[in-house]
Amino acid sequence: MSRISACLVAGLLISAPASGQQWNDARVTELVNRATERRARQLADTGLTDYTATALGSLTFLAQVGEGFPDPPKVVKADQIALEVYWRAPNQSKQLILGRRDTLVLPTDIEYHRDHLGIVQNNFPEIIRLGDGDEVRDVPHPLSVAGTRTYDYAISDSLRISVPGQVIEVYEVKIRPKNERVAAAVGAVYLSRADAQVVRMAFSFTRAALLDKQLEDVSIVLDNALIEEHFWLPRRQEIEIRRSGTWLDFPARGIIRGGFEVCCYKINQGPPPPTAGVRFTGPEIELAPPNRRAAYRFEEPLSTIVPNDVSTASSEEVARVQARAMELVSQAALARARSGALLARSASDLVRFNRAEGLSLGAGVRVSGTSVDLALSGRYGFADERAKGSARLSLRHGRSTTSFGAFDELRDASDVPETSGLRNSIAAQEFGADFTEMYRVRGFDLRAIYPIGSRLSFSIRVAREFTDSARLEAIPARGTFRPLMPVPKESQWPTELGLAMASSPLLGGVVEAELLGRLRTIIEFDGHHVAGRLAARIQYARPVGSNTLIASAFGGIADSRLPPQDMLRGGGPVTAPGYAPHQFVSRMLVSQRLEWHLPVPFPSIPIGRWGHSPARATLAPYAGILVQEERDGGGHRSSVGYPSLGTAILLFFDLIRLDVAKGIRNGRWSFGVDLTRDLWRIL
Repeated sequence: MSRISACLVAGLLISAPASGQQWNDARVTELVNRATERRARQLADTGLTDYTATALGSLTFLAQVGEGFPDPPKVVKADQIALEVYWRAPNQSKQLILGRRDTLVLPTDIEYHRDHLGIVQNNFPEIIRLGDGDEVRDVPHPLSVAGTRTYDYAISDSLRISVPGQVIEVYEVKIRPKNERVAAAVGAVYLSRADAQVVRMAFSFTRAALLDKQLEDVSIVLDNALIEEHFWLPRRQEIEIRRSGTWLDFPARGIIRGGFEVCCYKINQGPPPPTAGVRFTGPEIELAPPNRRAAYRFEEPLSTIVPNDVSTASSEEVARVQARAMELVSQAALARARSGALLARSASDLVRFNRAEGLSLGAGVRVSGTSVDLALSGRYGFADERAKGSARLSLRHGRSTTSFGAFDELRDASDVPETSGLRNSIAAQEFGADFTEMYRVRGFDLRAIYPIGSRLSFSIRVAREFTDSARLEAIPARGTFRPLMPVPKESQWPTELGLAMASSPLLGGVVEAELLGRLRTIIEFDGHHVAGRLAARIQYARPVGSNTLIASAFGGIADSRLPPQDMLRGGGPVTAPGYAPHQFVSRMLVSQRLEWHLPVPFPSIPIGRWGHSPARATLAPYAGILVQEERDGGGHRSSVGYPSLGTAILLFFDLIRLDVAKGIRNGRWSFGVDLTRDLWRIL
């Protein structure tokens, strides 16, 4: 049996950048024409008459939520697929699905297009289609007769691919459409200098090529390998498809990510035996005969197909494809055109309840252009009988954003969200338990956000604000509300500087962090003073076998001359379980928490066409301590600690969280029901 006799063992080594990159010069034109002619001959002159191979891959459906999608996508469903691949000259192919299994991490009934279940052979035909023609349709192949009329080409780099016994020289050829408004590919092809064979393709598509209006982008990477030192055939493939809604500008995104590894080629072995069940008619990708599927066994356990949190971020390969596309064409050629959409960053933007405004309803609209965005929002509280609103004009330049806003609103002075917006509204209305700290503010500001690499972002905000206290207006169904904090009626010029790190791999786990500094100019009788505040938040999660350790901390220090809304706050299910909401207010405060997640058996719950919930739950014991600065009767300052102990159980795909905790130092027992914290951004 013939097998892969050469593989990419040293990777791509940049030997020399091409001097003076020129589009459509004589050298690249000759190279592209050679590659196009070779593709047109379908490799018939190379001695390749047929082959058989196997492919093992996965399809993963992921979701992202939250304004700006600050967190990596989470796995919703993962499928593993085993294929038997057949090809024969001149251009007939068939793929049989020998095995398929899946695991459901979150409830979904997603179904994939048929062509997502297999590999791309021969680097696509003359016309590229994806999603059975519903996602990408009728895009000219860059190495086709139609493609030479559609694209510009430029040799970017001269590369060497090292394989056992030889070094293959390759050109990286950039491709871009002559007209950015037509359906076309954008990216690069890697061609052998010796015979113009396609070694690699990595590209995305213009907006005009994407038929589904919900699609944000589609990225593809195809790698070929040298088989038996003579034939360049598929080796590795990767695709990523991102889409979001169109009628409501709600921060939720679905991602389909697929990848296949191809191996075990048999070259020129003749027609497949009748027992294989191969017919080169009908759809290219079909199920293998029932007896063959029943006999197939995956070698690895099912758990291996679900990526852990570290690997859920977009692959580096796909990220490079997306970045390359932005380099080669304008943002307008890639961005989804959205003239207008209803605006809602979270469910609480639409309806919420708190003690300052009672029940309030909100709505908004966003009008977007290629690089300009205008967002208008408003809300009305039925208890305070007052309308609020804001307007923001944003300009996008590359990955950076600058915006100007005006506002008249209620703002929450909480440092850390203690509950989801949904739970807070229900608890406030029914039991008088409100974890927000609202105050009134109006004014205008200028903001800018600058990405630093792929994980960090720097932000700056300069504002003119007029503040005042909110009044206690609402009445709960049971119990009474605690008073709202007093806020001086004054005007200020606050400046904020922030540094945020998105979830990133570190020390075998995932860490995310945020640092926020704030300066305010305070006018007093004896002159002007600048008072500052610095707060930081960090969370670290590390898998330990089948368990997970989660460590989180929040802390800060503030100038004592700052107004009450700038003091540090803690108390509640996150910063100090077993203590009253925002019981702790101080100029210096630190909260530390350790939580251990371990799976435990639990009955599986049927959920109709969405399948069954896992036959397990997650037990999460935790301990924490909050330390704040306090003064005794003599005015002496000291640090006082308030420890907590508690446990939670996460049910139904870990979406529902039940908590019980006890504050050890003059605390109380607390009980709570909420949704998982991964969803708080949209609740």
